[in-house]
Amino acid sequence: MEKAGNENLDMKNWYLSNFDFFESKLNGRGAIPFHETRRAAISRFSALGFPTPRNEEWKYTNVAPLLRHKFKLAHEPVHLTKVTLAEFVFAGLPQNLLVFVNGRFSKELSHVESRVQGLVIDSLAQVLQRGDEITGKYLGRYADYENEAFIALNTAFADDGAFIRVPRHTVLDEPIHLLNISDSSKMPFLAHPRNLLIIGEGSQVQIIESYHHLSSQAYFNNVVTEMVLDENALVDHVRIQNESRQSYHVAAREVHQEKGSVYSSISIDLGGALVRNNLNLRLNAENCEGNLFGFYMASGQQHVDNHTLIDHAMPHCNSKEHYKGILDDKAHGVFNGKVMVRPDAQKTNAYQSNQCLLLSNEATINAKPQLEIFADDVKCSHGAAIGQLDEDAAFYLRSRGIGEEEANSMLRYAYASEVLDHIKIEPVRERLDKMVNAGFKENQRNFLAK
Repeated sequence: MEKAGNENLDMKNWYLSNFDFFESKLNGRGAIPFHETRRAAISRFSALGFPTPRNEEWKYTNVAPLLRHKFKLAHEPVHLTKVTLAEFVFAGLPQNLLVFVNGRFSKELSHVESRVQGLVIDSLAQVLQRGDEITGKYLGRYADYENEAFIALNTAFADDGAFIRVPRHTVLDEPIHLLNISDSSKMPFLAHPRNLLIIGEGSQVQIIESYHHLSSQAYFNNVVTEMVLDENALVDHVRIQNESRQSYHVAAREVHQEKGSVYSSISIDLGGALVRNNLNLRLNAENCEGNLFGFYMASGQQHVDNHTLIDHAMPHCNSKEHYKGILDDKAHGVFNGKVMVRPDAQKTNAYQSNQCLLLSNEATINAKPQLEIFADDVKCSHGAAIGQLDEDAAFYLRSRGIGEEEANSMLRYAYASEVLDHIKIEPVRERLDKMVNAGFKENQRNFLAK
């Protein structure tokens, strides 16, 4: 334990020295008001250090493998072509596309389709440089860097990411796609993407947020997204994480909802060596609705941890949460889902479910569904189920002339489709269908080859 503690301290000092380097490269960008928040955040990170399994919220996720790497800030631009980009966009789908390469905005690869007065779809770095007062009102308000080390680290280094502001009573026909591409072929880099999305009263928008890789070497993406839904806003959010199997991905999403707003999230995790997703949803006014759906698939020695919090702060709100996972080989999954119902949140209706398939005897899942209820007139339920593929169903398919590989892939897809079917954008759902099916077939071939 003493060695682990020393490693934690050494790496904390490494990241603190990175901040000195970061400040030296800011030039005039260090004079903006937000820089004081950066300095407060790095000071808080210095006090917190990296979490260890002694921390209850990190009991099943040990970040020691991450701390063995001395990642460096990605400050040199990486130039990609639109040909390289083609496999990551959705062909035939008109979309507002913001492209980030190693955490830095690429104006050349990005484009905005929607032409709506007052709509802002831009790089956070550009918005901060322009001195937009709206960022001061929202940026850093919702993501808690006082108690979360990785959020503190991101806030300290926050310099680029997506800034989206949708004006009141606007329905965007074209989705907004935040496309993040990682290329670690030249350097094992570290990036801190920071996204701020403000959805105006009565507006509707579809958001696609995706993470992909061009190389297999190790790198680290530490992402923070703050999202605010004003009254009666409607957001459908699809998040796709398909990072390199050697990469580290830590993401925090803080969603704040006002009266009558509806937020629906579909989170898909396919890649990464160590993945930690924190998703906090605050229903802050009456008649809000929050829907969280997730699917994760891991094999080898992948580790995927989903931590969610749905905070019912006010009455007459509904929430639904359903996460499903498939683990093979020595993969490790974690699901910690908390639903909190505060004393004022009467007439709450909350449902939570977590299911996981274990395809090998060495795969493990730690599931911790939680309900904290401080109101008496509510309907709340939660459940967790862990199992294996239905042998009778597999036998039925094989008796109809379907091969073992195809039969098992069909059953796994039927299991995953309960989440995937919530994706409303057809080209996105079709692409994910193919990605998930390809993963099933690859895992099955690896199994048969053993």
